[in-house]
Amino acid sequence: MLSVGILVFDDVEILDFSGPYEVFSTAARVHGRSNGNGAAAHLFKCFLVAPAMQPVRARGGMKVLPDCVLTPSADLDVLLVPGGDVAAILKNDAVIQWLAAQSQGTAIMASVCTGAFLLAKAGLLQGLDVTTHWEDQEELQAGFPGLNVKPDVAWIDCGKVVTSGGISAGIDMSLHLVERLAGRPLADATARQMEYRWLQ
Repeated sequence: MLSVGILVFDDVEILDFSGPYEVFSTAARVHGRSNGNGAAAHLFKCFLVAPAMQPVRARGGMKVLPDCVLTPSADLDVLLVPGGDVAAILKNDAVIQWLAAQSQGTAIMASVCTGAFLLAKAGLLQGLDVTTHWEDQEELQAGFPGLNVKPDVAWIDCGKVVTSGGISAGIDMSLHLVERLAGRPLADATARQMEYRWLQ
């Protein structure tokens, strides 16, 4: 089983975290069904990680309950950092330090949209090709000149670190991660189950 932790925080963009959650949970369900055992939990286990064990208010007012606080109960294979309005969370030193520490044990650190700012502040993007929402690319490049911010791409895979453009681009990136971790047939079947035409 691969553990997929998704960070959530106040003012997180809804589709930034719920889109990837849907991809990995659907992939697990499709995988379990195709193996005839219904063992969806044996492929990916998704959970939401937050700075505190209290409801998170996402953009648009949606309230979300996290599963755990910063240190998950199980080791993370994949840590996904969504975006949104990250002004406040960027000032949370505990979160930034936690991100930096998690990079030592996870196989993949991924960001959606302005989540790239959090990875950059944690020192995880230095010298890499990265992307973010088109509106925020100039700010990311100016704030972190050691990065190579690329426009006009849905996602960029640098091996340990994967970044995506804004909002729905996180779904495309997550399908790519399913392909990387479990094979192209499952990624295609997941996209089909979701009725989603993904950018590859």
